[in-house]
Amino acid sequence: MAHLGNIHLWRGLGNRLWSLLRAVLRRRWRWLGLALLSSAMLWIYSPVAVSQSPDPVTISFLVRAVEAEQLQPLADAFMAENPDIRIDIVRGPNSADAVENLYTTSFLLRDSPYDLVYADVVWIPKLAAAGWLVDLSDRVDAADLAEFLEADIVAGQYQDGLYRMPFRSDMGMLYYRTDLLDAAGLSAPDTFDELISASQTLQDRGDVPWGFVWQGLQYEGLVTNFVEIVAGFGGFWVDADSLEVGLDAPEAIQAVEFMRGVITDGITPPGVTNYLEEDSLRQFEAGNAAFLRNWPYVWAEANRPGSPVAGNIALKPMVHAPGQSPAACLGGWGFGLSNTSPHPDEAWRVVDYFTSPAVMKRFVVENAYVPSRRALFTDPEVLAAYPHFQQLLEVAETTVPRPPVGQYAQLSDILQRYLSAALTNQLSPEAAMEAAARESRRVLGTV
Repeated sequence: MAHLGNIHLWRGLGNRLWSLLRAVLRRRWRWLGLALLSSAMLWIYSPVAVSQSPDPVTISFLVRAVEAEQLQPLADAFMAENPDIRIDIVRGPNSADAVENLYTTSFLLRDSPYDLVYADVVWIPKLAAAGWLVDLSDRVDAADLAEFLEADIVAGQYQDGLYRMPFRSDMGMLYYRTDLLDAAGLSAPDTFDELISASQTLQDRGDVPWGFVWQGLQYEGLVTNFVEIVAGFGGFWVDADSLEVGLDAPEAIQAVEFMRGVITDGITPPGVTNYLEEDSLRQFEAGNAAFLRNWPYVWAEANRPGSPVAGNIALKPMVHAPGQSPAACLGGWGFGLSNTSPHPDEAWRVVDYFTSPAVMKRFVVENAYVPSRRALFTDPEVLAAYPHFQQLLEVAETTVPRPPVGQYAQLSDILQRYLSAALTNQLSPEAAMEAAARESRRVLGTV
């Protein structure tokens, strides 16, 4: 009410000045009077304009529900420092595929409400090829990018542009039971044959019913397992530069034979063809398996209070063939800028804040995610919370991306179907991979 009273006071003064100036206007100094009047009116009514602050700009993005809760404290801290911007984190399904479909649908309808896209690494080629993301190359320099894991930066690139700033990384790795290996006098395996031999030894001793568990359901997780194994045999899926398909090469067939062989030989449970990440984790955490291929989140889960294997696990890069190198399938999430955002500069301020060293460090320490900034792997505060991050850096240096091509979704679907057919004995590994290679070449137009 006092604010309104001040406005009326100023307007009353303005009315009196108007009466005085009308006299000036009647005389020959009319133009001078008009100038004085205009200046006086601007001066008098400016408190009214200043008193009405503009509404903050809203920047929105869609996130899986479980991660939305983890990101909200960062959003709250940003808004406290930046009152001109409001962040709206929209909670989506917990399935990454479902979130991707919602983003895609919003762009196809040409009415996307999202200023940012919180994206998995495998979404970038499709979203960038469709023209739905803004090239960020002009907003960040090479020195800034050099502070991130190289593979994380590469995963955000499409053709000559950068369409995603990394926020948190992910990579596949091999977990193992240190207590069982020590008791049997075994070392952690480096090769596929050593993994099979150690598994059979521990199973024969009665230590575990299963040697090795992983993710074999027909979904994207099956693809990530294959990417690591085929690279471990020295092969590849699709070369993004030449679009050459390697699925019918001897190395790829060997990879599928290994995956099917551990099932038929009883090293892996037959139910693995229905396993997601959580299913394989439950087997390992319950003490039913000696080795587990999974993601970094397992460490915190398996070492939580009350876990039967807490304190008795370690991790290492995935096994490989002799003479080849280990490979960790790259995963992870980051921020892309929607080309439909009416506020691109404000949206970039949000991205710049979330991906800054201090904020990323807070997120990692509070939620046990893997950072995308290299220095955080050896940060004293991070290591105090998660000593195993030094080992994670070794794994991070072995990451391999899935092929960054615009037709990725179709290629993944093809590979999933034929891998599943081979693992469930509907097709031989050779026949499955030959069929997958043919269909992939048709999609890529390289037949």
